[in-house]
Amino acid sequence: MNYIMYMKSKTSHHCLHPQPLRMRCKSCALVTSSGHMTGSGRGVEIDRKECVIRMNDAPTRGYQKDVGQRTTLRVVAHSSVQRVLRNRHELLNSSQNTFFIFWGPGNHMRQDGKGLVYNNLRLLKQMMPKLQVYVISGLKMLHFDELFKKETGKDRKKSNSWLSTGWFTMAIAMEICDRINVYGMIPPDFCNSPSPEPSVPYHYYEPAGLDECKMYLSHERGRHGSHHRFITEKRVFANWARMFNIHFYQPDWRPAPVTKNSTDS
Repeated sequence: MNYIMYMKSKTSHHCLHPQPLRMRCKSCALVTSSGHMTGSGRGVEIDRKECVIRMNDAPTRGYQKDVGQRTTLRVVAHSSVQRVLRNRHELLNSSQNTFFIFWGPGNHMRQDGKGLVYNNLRLLKQMMPKLQVYVISGLKMLHFDELFKKETGKDRKKSNSWLSTGWFTMAIAMEICDRINVYGMIPPDFCNSPSPEPSVPYHYYEPAGLDECKMYLSHERGRHGSHHRFITEKRVFANWARMFNIHFYQPDWRPAPVTKNSTDS
């Protein structure tokens, strides 16, 4: 995987080195943080996969029956770093041999002492030197922006869009997994259905938190300030699933085949 920077420990300091994430998995479970995971009973099924991928500070303790307990790779946004650090005894247990990929805008990842996230990661490596910490480089961040434009026709910055952790996680999973089973991700038209399903919380571990569909729709429709385009991203994921070995569970769905116009030959 190009442009993933490994935070390598040395005797006196911790610095980033261009080094590929050497991970290849025949089967991956990509576990979202959606409230759709609550009561799913998918934990054993998830843990059977060769690699289990999670996002941000989503916990497993107390939720094993629904989301499993193994974590091979965790992708963490700059905005979630503090929450991960607060829960480091659960989420950063180095004995689990988990790989961590952190992402964020360039000003947060500066290595000149002014990058807040980078500084926190240096402290983290000092506390837990065996932790496998990787950072998405500036070049790789540009690649993800270009991928968004290629797939949607929209310039991320001009459209006031922020890529979600789900976007980074799915794109990374496609690079390292032969088969991806995605758990807890709704289809792109789910929240606009004329007969909507019962609402669920945005996070399974925050049952009294924000409603998932309200969160998705408010961001998708937002024009002032920057917003995640959750539904747009899910349209892209559905399209990728038509071409690659990606499958969706909890809820279980598959993208509809693309219909050709009658004028197509």
